[in-house]
Amino acid sequence: MESRVEQAVESFRSGCNCAQAVFVTYADLYGIDKTTAMRLASSFGAGLAGMRHVCGTVSGMSMLAGLHNGASSVEDKEGRKRNFETVRLLAQEFSALNGSIRCGQLLGLEPGLPDGFSKKPCAEYVRTCAVLVEKYLLPRP
Repeated sequence: MESRVEQAVESFRSGCNCAQAVFVTYADLYGIDKTTAMRLASSFGAGLAGMRHVCGTVSGMSMLAGLHNGASSVEDKEGRKRNFETVRLLAQEFSALNGSIRCGQLLGLEPGLPDGFSKKPCAEYVRTCAVLVEKYLLPRP
């Protein structure tokens, strides 16, 4: 499959919120149409409805992880465990690259970003998550 990283970045630059830019770019691979994907991810932009909590790009990536290996029923405890492990891995890698998964910290609006890390434009966080989606969630040739 051809990389969609730049497509995700362009979606953000064209007006999608950060969560939508990540989620919508790959949702079709899981049978979700663009309109439904836009609606599902719309609430997670700017750290959950603009409240600057978990970065929307991380939320969009986590939603894709749920489609990738999430629990399909309440009885699917192994699925839940497997999915939580996947989301933790993705979040830890994002944090290792950027210093946090919190929107407010990433944008320099609240304290907590470790020394050596600086805020980046949101498009770069979209890019990071798209790369992680392609590395960990998509089938490799």
